[in-house]
Amino acid sequence: MNKHVATVFAPASVGNVGPGFDVLGLAVDGIGDTVTVELTSSRSRIASVTGRDAELIPREAGKNAATIAALAFLREAGDRREVAVTIHKGLALSGGMGGSAASSVGGALATALALGVNPRTDQLLRAALAGESAVAGRHLDNIAPCLLGGLTLVRSAEDLDVVALPVQEPWWVALVTPEIRIQTQEARRILPTQLDRADWIQQMANAAGVVAAFITGDAELLKRSLVDGYAEPRRAPLIPRLQEVKQAAATAGALGCSISGSGPTVFAIAEDQASAHSCAKAMQKAFHEIRASFHVGPIGRGARAL
Repeated sequence: MNKHVATVFAPASVGNVGPGFDVLGLAVDGIGDTVTVELTSSRSRIASVTGRDAELIPREAGKNAATIAALAFLREAGDRREVAVTIHKGLALSGGMGGSAASSVGGALATALALGVNPRTDQLLRAALAGESAVAGRHLDNIAPCLLGGLTLVRSAEDLDVVALPVQEPWWVALVTPEIRIQTQEARRILPTQLDRADWIQQMANAAGVVAAFITGDAELLKRSLVDGYAEPRRAPLIPRLQEVKQAAATAGALGCSISGSGPTVFAIAEDQASAHSCAKAMQKAFHEIRASFHVGPIGRGARAL
């Protein structure tokens, strides 16, 4: 086997996890992007892109998140070689499941493995952030869980200060994606740069409550805390029937439900697999005439070699 080639699976993720805007992220197993990086002496290129929304993925190396991340890692390692990148997309473009982050993490980690090095977390975060920044903006709330798995806290994107948080209960996640498209950068532009003090205090309390709920396994605390008063009210008009979908999730037994990242995917947290399936089916039905697909999976592990 060519030691200069490596393949990585990078899982889906839920950005924000409700009130934790740009701070909290949650990995979801069973769905993600698969990225192969081959080190080469010829010009960097995208060898192929297959899978979901493959026809929409940039084929130019300088505009593709996976290739940008791969080259960023390579250059920081002092290696002047180029890369040939193969991508199989399991995640929709602009779907709100961390698709660009998964490709970025996959590109960075596959490059490290192709080099035969044991990378530091900060090296991978920096390289993946280069890919993510180029297509979706400078934030780590999808990159961190995709790389580390589980629930993560981004204390600082500038300092790459990321914390993997313990998760007490084996909760499951339902992801329901309506067939509409929301561009991450546009969804960020509609958000205000300041909040009223009372709203800010409540948002901090809710985000802290979500963290405490996951760490302690307190389902009732999660129900009270998974409320986003900042991004969700402003992005709700972009997702038809959002309130009906949230109500359907709650009726089906969800511990909490909100927009995944910038949307249009809506996520729900459930206590077990059966409950997550019930939530997903109910949410899908609540979109009515809007076609929607769903995925149900446990809280995920981080990116890994295949």
